[in-house]
Amino acid sequence: MMLEKRLQWLRTVPLILLGNAVYALAVTAFILPTGLVTGGSTGLALVFYHGAGVPVTLFVSAFNLLMFLVGLAVLGRQFALTTLLSTVSYPLILGVLERLPQLEALTSDRMLAAVYGGLMIGLGIGIVIKAGASTGGMDIPPLVLRKKLGIPVSLSMYGFDFLILLFQMRFADQEQVLYGLLMVLIYTTVLDKVLLFGQARTQVKVVSEQYEQINREIIQTLDRGSTLIHAETGYLRTCRPVVLTVVSNRELPRLNELILSIDPNAFMVINRVSEVKGRGFTLSKENRAPLLEPEEPPGGSQA
Repeated sequence: MMLEKRLQWLRTVPLILLGNAVYALAVTAFILPTGLVTGGSTGLALVFYHGAGVPVTLFVSAFNLLMFLVGLAVLGRQFALTTLLSTVSYPLILGVLERLPQLEALTSDRMLAAVYGGLMIGLGIGIVIKAGASTGGMDIPPLVLRKKLGIPVSLSMYGFDFLILLFQMRFADQEQVLYGLLMVLIYTTVLDKVLLFGQARTQVKVVSEQYEQINREIIQTLDRGSTLIHAETGYLRTCRPVVLTVVSNRELPRLNELILSIDPNAFMVINRVSEVKGRGFTLSKENRAPLLEPEEPPGGSQA
């Protein structure tokens, strides 16, 4: 158990450092040189600074500490430790990158800065969150809302940042705020794609007279689970089970070939699903008992 935790930690740390490096690069190369406004704890600190005179550094430090304690209480000790790594590594990486004058001369176009900054921030935050951590501050409330209410991280993060940027319109240049809103829209969209990367699966429903053989081949040949849904056809009113299974995108061509080899007239409905949880996907497979034969109707088989 201890060895497994250490190996997981060794896999997690490089991802957290990589995500923070991408985030810091976006800030150094695109946000700071063009003066774009952002959301997050820094944007919230600017609102309180202009509205109540609270020093930015004091607010950011106090707010990040508060969010860290909330994350520790709600999301657990492991999350808090990895978030602490982000809290320490991000300013260090940012300080190193700020000393590179080449990064400041990439572009002076705010539109390009908003687009590329948004792409890189979404990628950076997504890598960190997929590693089981966060960059701290305003990244933590969306993670808490996802755990407690099931709200997607990208949706709640966009909502928070949108409100923070709207509050900044009272004292910031309105054009800067509009570019900031564009950047927030881009990085929340990219963040959503990164968080779902590698988790998309394909759901297949099969209507066929050969449903028993198709069901058996899915279980024995593809090593995937299946569900028989009792259904009735609309035209002929024939009662016939629908075979439901979920496979990876890589397995779909093989499943399609297998079904058509059994029944070329099979009717298939294929849907993309964003995430699947359970045995065989997020949980390890169990050794299955032998596949049961379908029960014969009462009275036995007819000659």
